[in-house]
Amino acid sequence: MGSISKFFSRRSPKFFYLQRSFGNKPFRLLDIGAGNHSASKTKRLFPHCEYYGLDLDKSYNNSPEDFAAMKQFYEMDLTQLQFDSLPDNYFDAILMVHVIEHLHNGDEVLLELLPKLKQGGYLYVEFPGKRSTMLPSMHGTLNFHDDSTHVRVYSAKDLSALLNKAGFKTLSAGTRRNWYYIVAMPLRIAGHWIKGKKLQGNIFWDLLGFAEFVYGRKT
Repeated sequence: MGSISKFFSRRSPKFFYLQRSFGNKPFRLLDIGAGNHSASKTKRLFPHCEYYGLDLDKSYNNSPEDFAAMKQFYEMDLTQLQFDSLPDNYFDAILMVHVIEHLHNGDEVLLELLPKLKQGGYLYVEFPGKRSTMLPSMHGTLNFHDDSTHVRVYSAKDLSALLNKAGFKTLSAGTRRNWYYIVAMPLRIAGHWIKGKKLQGNIFWDLLGFAEFVYGRKT
């Protein structure tokens, strides 16, 4: 992957925070919701990353290349709160991007996952916020209820307070506003039209404040 391509790929919020936290240093990552070729994309941007994937179903849009990029894959139902197979005090970072809204007990899941982070390790969680319940419906999800598997609305304020009580220091939290995506929005719209594709709701997430996030460090 060329330097220009890497620059644009790292504008993705989850990769932006990994870059801020580690740069080019080696780190162990637990990526919760490791579908859609996330392992391959992550390893191309962070070749020194030791990647561990976790998901309910290992076959969710993953290829042999993705599994080759992983150190290990954990197939489990998070809602069962059975995390003994995950080593304690081991991971330098945990990503949980657009997963928690699919869990009825996501707050409990987060608390149970904190012991898996090393002291000083980073956590980034992203999810549709309350504002998403008031946005118009659109292909690819713009309203919370566009996805029938969404079961609970969480807030950055509440999750941050919960985690802080458990020894977690919030470094940044609130509504996701990625200015790169906002500025690039006309080009993304034009690209879909040129290719004859339906516009995706996620093109408008940052402009309309669809998602919230919590980013912080275990103290």
